[in-house]
Amino acid sequence: MLIGVPKEIKVHEYRVGMTPSGVRELIAHGHEVQVETKAGAGIGLTDDMYRHAGAKIAPSAADVFARADMIVKVKEPQAGEIKMLKPGQVLFTYLHLAPDPEQTNGLIKSGAVGIAYETVTDARGGLPLLAPMSEVAGRMSIQAGAHCLEINQGGRGMLLGGVPGVKPANVVIIGGGVVGVNAARMAIGLNAHVTILDKSLPRLAELDLMFGGRLATMYSTIDAIEDHAVHADLVIGAVLLPGAAAPKLISEALVKKMKHGAVLVDVAIDQGGCAETSRPTTHEHPTYKVHDVVHYCVANMPGAVARTSTFALTNATLPFTLALADLGYRKALAANAHLKAGLNVHRGQLTYEAVAQAQNLKYTPADAALAA
Repeated sequence: MLIGVPKEIKVHEYRVGMTPSGVRELIAHGHEVQVETKAGAGIGLTDDMYRHAGAKIAPSAADVFARADMIVKVKEPQAGEIKMLKPGQVLFTYLHLAPDPEQTNGLIKSGAVGIAYETVTDARGGLPLLAPMSEVAGRMSIQAGAHCLEINQGGRGMLLGGVPGVKPANVVIIGGGVVGVNAARMAIGLNAHVTILDKSLPRLAELDLMFGGRLATMYSTIDAIEDHAVHADLVIGAVLLPGAAAPKLISEALVKKMKHGAVLVDVAIDQGGCAETSRPTTHEHPTYKVHDVVHYCVANMPGAVARTSTFALTNATLPFTLALADLGYRKALAANAHLKAGLNVHRGQLTYEAVAQAQNLKYTPADAALAA
């Protein structure tokens, strides 16, 4: 199989879909890899490094898309990239379709096979290809939030951990998954006062055992979210419904009640955001204010630490990429129900139910689509 790795074109996105080490593994399995020139230049992965690993360097994205049987990326395809997709071509990347009808319609019309990193599952019910970027985003959310609390960023002028004699910032994390745990670990390490809310009592028990008295846990209800958000200096939106639009847990009315200069970091923005006042921002212009609350809603947070993120992502995706290449996508999906859970679009059919529900579109089960 010929695997193509294009250069990412989303604003301030420097990650790349595969490292030279990943390329070498695919070459060892008898496959060909074509990498767009300078695809990894932003993080020090040169064309010569890819050549040394066995890849061929393509002069443009058009060349990569024209020849490849499977495209391996990081971010969802942009409009120009969707136009280059071919019927039956496999696209393996983050898609986040639920809040993005334009991309969904484009992929359906393309006839391509869209397999989304964020909906691939594992035997423990986890999301193994989302987890590494969630770890990065969770840790970054505290860095970003601490920076936004500074006066010159529009914040309250608070040091997250305080100093002796001055109380620390109150950090509230909504969601106890991978993002929430990593955010909590960073915030606790900086000596902030941290509360995490989640709807799963077993998960709250795990968090209590994990962090002990350094972390307060609360069962998540409307009342609990409202009560904690209005007293928070920093709120981290870390909720996730796999493949579906994020629930709007923070209303605009609640934002109005929050402290002036408080900060909201909405990590769920890739899935539409968990606050009514959230809208996607970029690394170039990461924040805005609503009702004097600083909103940080960067849709590709891990892109700011692109080298770490790229290596972590390739570690997670490579076994699945190899399976798709070695077996062909049909046999690979048939052999692995967890990989099949990643199938979102198949040759003109929408095969992920949560996306169909979010956009009121026809849903075709993956098995039915693959059998056709």
